[in-house]
Amino acid sequence: MLGPVILAASRSDKMRRFVSAAPGTKQVVDRFIAGETVDQVVPIVEDAADKGLEVTLDVVGEDITTPAQAEAARDAYLELVERLKGLGLGPRAEMSVKLSMFGQALEGGHELALANVRPVVEAAAAIGTTVTLDAEDHTTLDSMFAIHEELRKDFPQTGCVIQSYLFRTEDDARRLSAAGSRVRIVKGAYKEPASVAYQDKAEIDKAYVRITRILMEGEGYPMIGSHDPRLIAIAQELGRRAGRKLDEYEFQMLYGIRSEEHVRLAAEGHRMRVYTAYGTDWYGYFMRRLAEKPANLLFFGRSILTKG
Repeated sequence: MLGPVILAASRSDKMRRFVSAAPGTKQVVDRFIAGETVDQVVPIVEDAADKGLEVTLDVVGEDITTPAQAEAARDAYLELVERLKGLGLGPRAEMSVKLSMFGQALEGGHELALANVRPVVEAAAAIGTTVTLDAEDHTTLDSMFAIHEELRKDFPQTGCVIQSYLFRTEDDARRLSAAGSRVRIVKGAYKEPASVAYQDKAEIDKAYVRITRILMEGEGYPMIGSHDPRLIAIAQELGRRAGRKLDEYEFQMLYGIRSEEHVRLAAEGHRMRVYTAYGTDWYGYFMRRLAEKPANLLFFGRSILTKG
């Protein structure tokens, strides 16, 4: 299977240099990354709003090695909030953050990440939107959930992400599905060992359905992160069985993938949010997108051969 190989390459500096220098890289990166700056991403948010879509914005970058870099990540999100505020786009755009970008892996990282992300969450609330804490590899999750719980004391709309490939996630979903919660369910996109995660796609999909049922039958607000037509249809049916109205949960898909489906779901009356990443440190995010779907890797390979 190519997925685990690509995920291992996402941590390789040698592969980072190779991929960055490949002649066809920019064409493929542009498919998944909305731009490098706030100025480039704002028109995309406006266009999504015109189509009846919402967005969640992710300033890409995870390999933080100093507290100064973590503070720079915080400031990048605060700049984004100011731009959304000035354009009146707060209600249409939330933000997704990876706590590794806020210093979670550094010495004293739990406290550092909490201190850096709190002003972003506060600023988001002030313009009528919110923040979702992305899930990363399994070793970071206890810290992420603890920060999520702490932030919700003052900002109860703060969301978090759970991953169906992890054995622990069904228990996490039951705990997180209380009234007022916002939880995004995804399959997972990190290289995890068999001791903590399902390795078989069919088992991951079955777990995804079980977890989606838990969220739909709970009292919180489920966010269904998937491009899989079968899982989307199952989520719709589970929502109906749970008596949920169409605005009582939402679908989320990545920018650049199945764009026609974004519009179709919105036209049906669903809330549809597009996960939109931007920034210059795109490598880790890009490699996970390649690992998730072989067709993405084939597209990248053809681009390199065409441009070479």
